[in-house]
Amino acid sequence: MSFTADVNGLQLFYRDDGEGTPLLLLHGFTGSGDDWRHVFGSPLSGYRTIAPDLRGHGRSTNPSGVFRFADVARDVFALLDRLAIDRVKAIGMSAGANTLLHMATQQPDRISAMIHVSGTPRFPDQARGIMSTMTEETRSEGEWADMRMRHHHGDDQIRALWRHAREFGNDREDMNFTPTTLSSITARTLIVHGDRDPLYPVELAVELLRAIPTASLWVVPEGGHGPIFGNQAAPFVNMAADFFAASPN
Repeated sequence: MSFTADVNGLQLFYRDDGEGTPLLLLHGFTGSGDDWRHVFGSPLSGYRTIAPDLRGHGRSTNPSGVFRFADVARDVFALLDRLAIDRVKAIGMSAGANTLLHMATQQPDRISAMIHVSGTPRFPDQARGIMSTMTEETRSEGEWADMRMRHHHGDDQIRALWRHAREFGNDREDMNFTPTTLSSITARTLIVHGDRDPLYPVELAVELLRAIPTASLWVVPEGGHGPIFGNQAAPFVNMAADFFAASPN
């Protein structure tokens, strides 16, 4: 079922399906909560899945025109507060994984276990270079059409997302996790990373592994950025189910 919640001055759209242990699903940048249907197909048995559209994505608004992952984390916590959910298991991909790092360091007790897919402690130079090319003038008609199918508040919303992507290229504060900060994470953590990720080299996943106290790492062979779709979806779903089954609530 789909709903909209007023949180932090914006309207946050989310899907809330299934029953059982709360499982938070956070999508990647320029994606939406609907993307998880291409991974799971249907909600995991025994879980209540909550899949928001992050601020400014999909059907969610962002009147401030600002996108910082620390703020997105606070948006998600505000949504969980509205739903009277104190503690969750979580999966985040790319932007969603970056948000989870903020959540797990802002309020560690509220994340019992998390799967961090294709995220990063900071933006490396190779990612910054790619981000700098995210202009509307360089987007193809096919890319515009794909974005219009995902994002429902008009072309200005889409332009804002590409602008935020360019802004990431200059960020040195929002995504700047040190080993000391990461060591405060108490959630049992699985890091999933493709060994061919063009944005974030696998060395950054190893850095997360060494800094997060309870982390383990699955490097996906021949995996790119977000190696959980298509023929990589079924192995990921099986692994996620086993990981969460072995994690305390």
